[in-house]
Amino acid sequence: MKTLLIKTHEAWLATLMAALMSRTTENKRILTEFSDILWRHFTWIENDLIRHRIEYDYDRDNIPIKVERLSSLVADIVRRMNEIELLLVRCEDEALKNRIRTDLEYMRYALGRLEDETICAFDMNRRYREIELDEEATGALTLFLFEESYKEYELIMIYNYLKAHSDDAFLNRIFQILIDESFFHLRSFGEMMAEMGILGVPRVIHQSLYKVSDIERFLLDGIDEEIAAKEQCRELSDAVASKSEELAKFFDFINYQENYHIELMREAVAHYRAKRSDG
Repeated sequence: MKTLLIKTHEAWLATLMAALMSRTTENKRILTEFSDILWRHFTWIENDLIRHRIEYDYDRDNIPIKVERLSSLVADIVRRMNEIELLLVRCEDEALKNRIRTDLEYMRYALGRLEDETICAFDMNRRYREIELDEEATGALTLFLFEESYKEYELIMIYNYLKAHSDDAFLNRIFQILIDESFFHLRSFGEMMAEMGILGVPRVIHQSLYKVSDIERFLLDGIDEEIAAKEQCRELSDAVASKSEELAKFFDFINYQENYHIELMREAVAHYRAKRSDG
């Protein structure tokens, strides 16, 4: 089951990357929906491991995605799905096994019918929607997108791990909101990176980041990181404001979203402290 988790993790991420690089509306819709399904599979397999008290981690292999045609990556995703199906024999939960197997059957069928397209997500053009940015603003935008896309992937995995190992409904509500927000940010930044020809797979995260021993300390550090991210967004908005009202307003939008993330984490910290005092 641990191998099944890893292979599902890799298939989910490869499918998400395919969705980000696609420029065809229907292809992007289907790939996004299938990446969501694979993510759900991942969390269900994880819960099965926890239920059986099996130790696991989020380690995975590197995922090569640099292709010239979408069909090349789609073929790789189908290969990954075939591997997952073979591993399902180890799943003792018949309902889960059957759900995953039938999902895979349909997804492979649908992927085989996708229209092929040329991929430009790796051409290093560093241009977004024909907006004329100077070299300094382009560099700042490029750095921000790399750093923040990797960070959002990390946050998805960290908050998912915390949620999977918590039975506290109050905290799990907060963790789920933060997971959903990070998915939105990752997809937004990833699509910008793909258009600029600089798309990359997030690096593997170290176990120490999500196997948190002091959750209160983690949340307090997270608040500081969100405050720093707000400042990065403000600086980036200022850097592009003279060239693109659209970009400036987008990064102001992201900046203001961080305010709610900070408040959620403060609520979580207060909840932890109240539980500790009650205990």
